[in-house]
Amino acid sequence: MIRRARSAYPLLLIAPSALLLGLFLVLPYLNIVVMSLRNPANGSPYAPGFTVGNYLRLATDTFYMQQVANTLLIGLFTTLVCLILGFPVAWQLSREKMRFRGLAYGLVLSPLLVGIVIRSYGWTILLGNNGIINKTLMNLGLIDRPIGLMYNVLGIVIALVHVFLPFMILPLMSALQGIDPSLKSAARSLGAGKLTVFTRVILPLAMPGIQAGCILVFVLSLSAYVTPALIGGLRVKTMAVSVVDALIDTFQWPFGSAMALTLSLTGAVIVVIFARLTRMKWKIS
Repeated sequence: MIRRARSAYPLLLIAPSALLLGLFLVLPYLNIVVMSLRNPANGSPYAPGFTVGNYLRLATDTFYMQQVANTLLIGLFTTLVCLILGFPVAWQLSREKMRFRGLAYGLVLSPLLVGIVIRSYGWTILLGNNGIINKTLMNLGLIDRPIGLMYNVLGIVIALVHVFLPFMILPLMSALQGIDPSLKSAARSLGAGKLTVFTRVILPLAMPGIQAGCILVFVLSLSAYVTPALIGGLRVKTMAVSVVDALIDTFQWPFGSAMALTLSLTGAVIVVIFARLTRMKWKIS
């Protein structure tokens, strides 16, 4: 009896979390799956019966396929730029003798302290044709006419990098702090140069942080709505913006659900491929 009671303890501890996940994650996703198979209707969310026509419409319409490509492109570019910019910052924050560590932490976390709408409007002030950047360059005589920094992929990526850079830096910093400094000293004593130490010692040991940061930023970039809607406008539409338009503006719940599921599955497939290519090992104990 005592052994049975002890074996039931883990199940009792997991039960509250499993219940919350089932109610607020599994059931909503199942509802979206069922909704995506419903027949569309005019004046109501859906009509009786089921169909796969919503997915066929999405797969055969080049307009929506272009939106899928734009969304993936923005997600990949945002992740790559965040990794390039975030790794040096995480490396400096992980050093024990770094001065002004508290100020650096505050600067890294500062984008998270401001609402996403305010941040996006701030970028419109900076990137617009009459914005601060273009006006400054024109006043300096460096350009004759404004540079297109908004309503394109470039502007969306710039704004998303500012929003999601902390989600790349924090996992990287945690991984870099776990690297034993003696490993670098041992590699240098064996004749390895700085580049070899970085590529053969630091980079492999930092891979868990790189994986976590890249997955976080990529998934968040795919599902971002406010920033692409404000910075991209009507010229660059992502799947998240189209999903909201279909659900709220045009009242096409089945088609909007199909788009949302397609976006989720596409992102999940890319994450799994990335995990396989970087040799992420899932351990279940």
